[in-house]
Amino acid sequence: MPRFAANLSTLFTEVSFLDRFAAARKAGFTGVEFLFPYTIPADELAERLQGEGLRQALFNFPPGDWDAGERGLAALPGRQTEFMESIAIAMEYAIALDCPTLHVMAGIPPQDTSRNEAMEVYVENLHQAAKACASDSITVVIEPLNSRDMRGYFLNNSDDARRIIENVSRENIGLQLDFYHCQIMEGDLETRLRNLAGIVRHIQIAGVPERHEPDTGEINYPHMFNVMDEIGYDGWVGCEYHPRGKTIDGLGWFQAAKR
Repeated sequence: MPRFAANLSTLFTEVSFLDRFAAARKAGFTGVEFLFPYTIPADELAERLQGEGLRQALFNFPPGDWDAGERGLAALPGRQTEFMESIAIAMEYAIALDCPTLHVMAGIPPQDTSRNEAMEVYVENLHQAAKACASDSITVVIEPLNSRDMRGYFLNNSDDARRIIENVSRENIGLQLDFYHCQIMEGDLETRLRNLAGIVRHIQIAGVPERHEPDTGEINYPHMFNVMDEIGYDGWVGCEYHPRGKTIDGLGWFQAAKR
């Protein structure tokens, strides 16, 4: 059975953020993930994790100015200095939280930026991030996002992600495969997972098309969980969806998967 991590940015939002750790543990989760930790001191987060006996599975690098619409810095020409500074910030939190995996968001390049220019910056920034994180045994991952929800995002499909990972050519870089985004952009999830198994380091799930519980919509998640077992995937499966109601009322799929 896969190891499930509750995404605390989307689940258990009925309570304050710091109280979501206890709510996740009480619901039966052994791991958590979230988007960004940077507004809360790392020691406070570590105390919640340790107190509840939870593992931190993943979080994102600083995204730039999120409120202004920025969604990452890695593929933005002219922002390399800021990106390098973000590496140190992300690593500080990862070490404090004993988090093995960091997601580097590519970002939305300016419209006048050529794809080749953005790609050159992206690959070099990823190389630098992976190189820095290797000293602390931290894996860097990249995630294709669908162009319906995030128009203009630089990375949209797994084929491009594979080529980028090959070009970065570091052992500690891999793919974050979110089945929600992948189904919208590419489909053929089982074959895609089997073909990408060698580079997948983190998986995320949600129902398609509305991003609710995994037992809603068009993806057969019980089957995909079996495929994960068949290929020997031993990483975390992040539950990054928006509950239709109270989080706890929609966890029937989770209880069934554990059985």
